[in-house]
Amino acid sequence: MLDDFLWRAALAGLGVGIAAAPLGCFVVWRRMAYFGDATAHAAILGVALALLWNLSIFAGVMGVALLMAFCVSTLSGRGYAMDTLLGVVAHSALAIGLVAVSFVSGVRIDLHAYLFGDILAVGKIDLAVIWTGAVLVISLMLWRWQALLTATLNEELAYASHINPRREQLVLTVALAIVVAVALKVVGALLIAALLIIPAATARPFSRTPEQMALIAAMIAMAATTGGLRAAYMFDTPTGPTIVSLAAVLFVLAMLVTQSWRFLCQHLSIRGKPASTRRDQ
Repeated sequence: MLDDFLWRAALAGLGVGIAAAPLGCFVVWRRMAYFGDATAHAAILGVALALLWNLSIFAGVMGVALLMAFCVSTLSGRGYAMDTLLGVVAHSALAIGLVAVSFVSGVRIDLHAYLFGDILAVGKIDLAVIWTGAVLVISLMLWRWQALLTATLNEELAYASHINPRREQLVLTVALAIVVAVALKVVGALLIAALLIIPAATARPFSRTPEQMALIAAMIAMAATTGGLRAAYMFDTPTGPTIVSLAAVLFVLAMLVTQSWRFLCQHLSIRGKPASTRRDQ
């Protein structure tokens, strides 16, 4: 089965969707969308350094993502706002990475694949790396789930529960770096943040508990990756952008359904009231 490139691509998409979904929920809850975007942009610098030093792409991206997160966490609150630091670091890392790639000699580099993904070129080793990363992220989320929820809800409550919010922030940072590293091959550096945020945002209106939101987000992410892969194969479109586009369509449909349901419920509640009450309204 793994000799078929479409099966490898589908399994890679499922692995990335499973890894990105629970982490994306925390990105939405903590309003860390810009942080995820900055980490993804820094991945290009990690690719360049890995090629220059003959390292694995996964190790290079992980190292740069963690270094960026450490620098931003250290410098925040020292005269610069967090969004300003993220903007400077993200765009600087992307620009320096693109420049550094031009100095790599003797290696054929497809920048388009790193920027927008090339899921159809996923090999067996890539597939093993993606699923290893997915298992690590899921294990990390399950291990720290309650502590992460408490730290996300209220820092003072976390301290009262003997939970260090900075430690939980580090856990999220490590998990985010892993997801960026494994998703680079699937959707590319410029679209990773979208795959993190859109499924979680789509699942939010249909969820009553954080666990439900993570599960529904995982289902939406897997549907977007496999459906986007099929659509890209049928219509000969870029795979990474097609996956994100399908996720965006699902988000719009979910928003229309929830708004229509709210309007219908409001309309029925008004019609069910006595006429005198309706006139007063």
